[in-house]
Amino acid sequence: MSKQQQFFQLLGLANRARKIVSGEEFVLNEIRKQTVKLVILSNDASKATKKKLQDKCSYYKVKFVEVGDRVMLGQAIGKQQRVAIAVLDEGIATKLLIKLGQ
Repeated sequence: MSKQQQFFQLLGLANRARKIVSGEEFVLNEIRKQTVKLVILSNDASKATKKKLQDKCSYYKVKFVEVGDRVMLGQAIGKQQRVAIAVLDEGIATKLLIKLGQ
């Protein structure tokens, strides 16, 4: 199994454990509340969305990665297409970054 497959499996587990929030506005709200440990953005997100989330992440010192496309992110958490996902658990965020080799 590839590292990327393991990454998406772990993301699915995090969703079932209710340790993630998905959707651009929900992610932005959680970043403002400073509960987010990692933001995952799809590669095919719009430039405006990427800029908005990257700016928020750098302001609040939140780690930020781009992985897969919106369909892959949605499938990983058993939902429709998703552009942005926020991980709320430090341990899961660390494991996800390890899967990506970061």
